[in-house]
Amino acid sequence: MSALRAGIDRVARGSGAAEVPVRAHAFTGLLVVLAVVATISGLLWPAFLREGDSLPPAARFGIACGVMALAQLASLRLRIGSGRLSVTWGEAALIIGLYVAPSGWLPAATFAGTFAAWLLMSVFAKLRTPLEVLFIAASQTVAVAGAVTVACLLADPIGARLTPPLAAALILGALTYLLVGALLAVLFLRLVHGVPVFATLVRALNDKLLMFIGNVVVGLAVVAMVHSDPAWLFLLPPALWLLQQTYGQRLRAADERRAWEEFAGATSALKKLDEDEVATAGVAGALRLLVAERVDLDVVRMDGGWRRHHGDADGGSGTMDVDERPATEGDDSTLVRELTVRGQLVGQIRVALPRPTLPSARDEFALRSFGDTLAVALHDAVTHRAWSLLQERSSYDAVHDAPTGLLNRAAVVAQGDAALRKLGRDHPIAMLVVDINRFRAVNDTLGHAAGDELLAATATRMNTLTGPGELLGRLGGDQFALLIAGPERMTTSRALDRADEMVDAVAETTEVQGIALAVEASAGVVVAAAGGANMGELLRRADIALRQAKEGGGGNTACYDPSRDESSTDQLTLLSELREALEAEDQLVLALQPAVDLTTGAPTGVEALIRWRHPRRGILKPGDFVRAAEDSDLLGAFTLYVIDRALRVAADVAAHNMDVPIAVNLSAHNLLDQHLPNAVAELLRKHAVGPERLVFEITETVVMSDQEVIDEVLAALRAMGIRIALDDFGTGYSSLAFLERVPVDEVKVDRSFVMRMAESPQAAAIVRFTINLGQELGLRVVAEGVETAAQRAALENLGCAAAQGYHFFKPMPADKIVAVLSQLTDSARAKVFPLRADGSA
Repeated sequence: MSALRAGIDRVARGSGAAEVPVRAHAFTGLLVVLAVVATISGLLWPAFLREGDSLPPAARFGIACGVMALAQLASLRLRIGSGRLSVTWGEAALIIGLYVAPSGWLPAATFAGTFAAWLLMSVFAKLRTPLEVLFIAASQTVAVAGAVTVACLLADPIGARLTPPLAAALILGALTYLLVGALLAVLFLRLVHGVPVFATLVRALNDKLLMFIGNVVVGLAVVAMVHSDPAWLFLLPPALWLLQQTYGQRLRAADERRAWEEFAGATSALKKLDEDEVATAGVAGALRLLVAERVDLDVVRMDGGWRRHHGDADGGSGTMDVDERPATEGDDSTLVRELTVRGQLVGQIRVALPRPTLPSARDEFALRSFGDTLAVALHDAVTHRAWSLLQERSSYDAVHDAPTGLLNRAAVVAQGDAALRKLGRDHPIAMLVVDINRFRAVNDTLGHAAGDELLAATATRMNTLTGPGELLGRLGGDQFALLIAGPERMTTSRALDRADEMVDAVAETTEVQGIALAVEASAGVVVAAAGGANMGELLRRADIALRQAKEGGGGNTACYDPSRDESSTDQLTLLSELREALEAEDQLVLALQPAVDLTTGAPTGVEALIRWRHPRRGILKPGDFVRAAEDSDLLGAFTLYVIDRALRVAADVAAHNMDVPIAVNLSAHNLLDQHLPNAVAELLRKHAVGPERLVFEITETVVMSDQEVIDEVLAALRAMGIRIALDDFGTGYSSLAFLERVPVDEVKVDRSFVMRMAESPQAAAIVRFTINLGQELGLRVVAEGVETAAQRAALENLGCAAAQGYHFFKPMPADKIVAVLSQLTDSARAKVFPLRADGSA
């Protein structure tokens, strides 16, 4: 009977009866008692036989036992839904048994035949444990006892001619057998797995309906044939074979339909963006789809480790982190599949089927199809998580300083201006700028890591002295700013006291990399009305006061003196000197830094950096004068000067038959100049250089400028064939939105992430995500700031295309670049990949 077999199949798990709950054992015991009572009671009934019966009683009992056993041996067993389904010829065997043997003997014949059949199958096919065989025999016996009682109330079937009343009695007996057996199976399922009784009973009866009708017809036909002429029975085997095939085909069709429904439901549940939710849905879906005993889903974490999600058929589930990669092979009843997306491993799923079930071809196909869908869902979830992390990190980094965790200069200015606007115009406030004296010596002696450690310790000490209503941040380098805009009235004396307090705190001995350092600090102070100046002006005045403190001796504090404010005059002087430098030939020079292919070592590009050999101020870097040029009418001339010198180098490189482009940095102010494309085109013609040899590096700050004009200028430059690179990717508010808006050819990973890859899983995840994103978008990815062989190896393993930094070359004069590029090109052709190069400036 299908429902009964379905119930038993759900219990057939790897460890056998030990996993069956105590209540199921009790239920089985009760059934055994009822079966024994029914058997003994039936055997005590008088055995009424027809007159002239030629078969002895023992033969009739043997025939009944054989018919009951054959009905079980010919069962169809299919896994379906959340369990396996078996259907038998039990109704036909019951009707035949009622005809050939006394009714009272049938419970005993049923127990003996059923027990023998399932014991035989368990010995040779290991289908059942002894407890399960006992349950099957007992439940079948109780169901037959009920059927016999109903049938015998209406007629005495043994040896009788088939008449409508007798047929009705036999049909009602078969129906009783079906209902009692189904109810027992469903109750057993309820005790073991908590399934709903009514819904499961309806489903079991629906599955058996066609076979029930066929069994009744076969049973009645056999009775009619035996009573009329037993020779007709020779025609029965082909008909029974056809019926068996029909039953099997219908059950397989239902099985396939339910399997597709399970597959559709399982894959639909994967439509989530949270990695844990996708993994949980994947485990649950695999349990249902493959009727599994246990499912383990191992997902690759962002830090390279593994996170295991597991679930079992009894409803248990959980997650745990594992350090080692899980085994890629399983035993005979376990399916293992690696989850990959475009060759990238995202996880592995292990499905343990209930023993003694062996994986079928359909199981392997189902896991392969479901696994591919699960892999894509996990990859999308991980990508979304990395995307969100990058956005959060970008938003955080946009307003915070990496080494100290304090607000950066831009955030100090923005939040400070907002705080000032909330105060009355005459409310006195103070601005302090604190500087660590001789900080460069720490970097030069102990390295940048020690310098960052000192900055972090300084920030911690200053932060403990910062009160409510005060704003602390790092301006850059070794300078910190403190805005005091609290409710208390601020005086010059109190501001100087606070400055002394800060300076003393910074000057306390600090242990850096095991060395006790005693540093000194200076502070500049400005006191003003909240409405008298903005943050930019306050910082400028405090910086002037800081210089005054340094001139008066290290470790001092000073208050702003307007009479010594010469910054405006100095700014004008610097711009005038820059104008003269643009007309000279030997002051503004290029320093060129190559980028190399991480696989071949070949040069992939050169970045042009400007240096000013000032006759009086010495060597000035871009930070010393470019900002002043951007705020003046010299920007256009200055930019074209740099492009002109870069194209001169590009022409020289091209003359030596090397295809290496030159990159020049452009600011948002440059891209607001609609005449820039025409001017660049003229310079390309002047130097006879193709546009493909020129790359313009821009930053996402252009998003905050006039977008319409910038879009037109960028479109014109790209139309000329000039390539666009996005510099400092990931450091601002909107790097990802920028990629969607502005078509670029190259993405440069900011040096701050590359340098922190080894100690910061977040930085490593951002680098890995940027490289994967670039590959997905078809962009070249170049890593900046590579300083060690370990960083290079890590980037190469992540699939980064190219890199630049001190590990390869420092910026060098233009007259050395051709020789270095030639050396790199020849080495790459010879398959020699140098880790470092000599001769750089």
